[in-house]
Amino acid sequence: MQDDPILFTIFLVFSGAALLATVALFARQALLIAYILLGALFGPWGFGFVDDPAVVKEIADIGIIFLLFLLGLDLKPQELLNLLRKTTLVTLGSSLLFFVIGFSVAWLFGFSWVESLVVGGTMTFSSTIIGLKLLPTTVLHHQRTGEIIISILLLQDLLAIVMLLLLEGRGVDLASAGGRFILLLLALPVLILGSWLVARFLLVPLIRRFSQIKEYVFLLAIGWCLGMAELAGGVGLSREIGAFSAGVALATSPIALYIAESLRPLRDFFLILFFFSLGAGVNLEKLPDLLLPALLLATILMLVKPWAFRRLLERTGEDRERSGEIGWRLGQLSEFSLLIAVLALDLGQIGDRASYLIQLTTLFTFLVSTYLVVMRFYTPIAISDRLRRD
Repeated sequence: MQDDPILFTIFLVFSGAALLATVALFARQALLIAYILLGALFGPWGFGFVDDPAVVKEIADIGIIFLLFLLGLDLKPQELLNLLRKTTLVTLGSSLLFFVIGFSVAWLFGFSWVESLVVGGTMTFSSTIIGLKLLPTTVLHHQRTGEIIISILLLQDLLAIVMLLLLEGRGVDLASAGGRFILLLLALPVLILGSWLVARFLLVPLIRRFSQIKEYVFLLAIGWCLGMAELAGGVGLSREIGAFSAGVALATSPIALYIAESLRPLRDFFLILFFFSLGAGVNLEKLPDLLLPALLLATILMLVKPWAFRRLLERTGEDRERSGEIGWRLGQLSEFSLLIAVLALDLGQIGDRASYLIQLTTLFTFLVSTYLVVMRFYTPIAISDRLRRD
């Protein structure tokens, strides 16, 4: 039955997801929560049906790449620049506050100062995949909301890359680490400019000439998205930033809407795998020891994050209703928090307790924040017909 482990894993994920999603719908719960719980049940710390969640995670990361590509298709370059200027202070101010909270709680529970620094750093990010998966895209109010969320998340991604560099640079001479950082700062504008030039003078003419052959447009879009993602990864940036740049470069093309609609089912396929892999990575044996600090940290952050984002956005001129909604939609931790927790542990910068504290806190915020958003705001996967928008 398991001669083909990948096929067997896919069977388990989607058959189990279909069953548990049915239960979740009757219980009026968010489907994302069902996928995470399914991963915990089937993963190595549950029934052990999937003993290597890393394989699923590697496949599922493609879903995040497609998600950022599709978001870029909806955001014009000039709008992006205007929003980044507006949200820089919001992002930096909120990140500093969340860092202090994370550091203080970790230090209070006896973690070393290095571990407390890492814990604090991972608290500064919000989830790209949850924040945007739950956001309607076809309602004018939410188009503006989405643009603000995207700009904040993009700046947070840059901060996450800096933190990854700092972790990898510990024990490396200062000149080398500084040189890598300068190269990355130069690589980002070059990547954006290069993607725009290629899109304008090569991709758009090709699309215009062969636009009637939908299969060709579909393949070209996937190749462009994944190619830019790999290029960004090759120069030290995140693949997600490369995919986002690829989408923004095509945003002014008249075919952008068709590409976005074509890739959505493919994106959803991989995103289910992503949330399953999150649940499968939970070490249930560590839960009793870290339950109290993880719950405390998650609770404080989910109370403070919406308030902080609302106050800071109001200061930039956004209205109170939209600012409050954005705050709740960004009230969780991030996939980057999980990535940094695992990387820091692998590099020996933190112990397994600190790593699992970050992971458990992140998953707690995923579960609760998703539930709050689905039950209170318009989303494509709302249980209530009144709140369902796409």
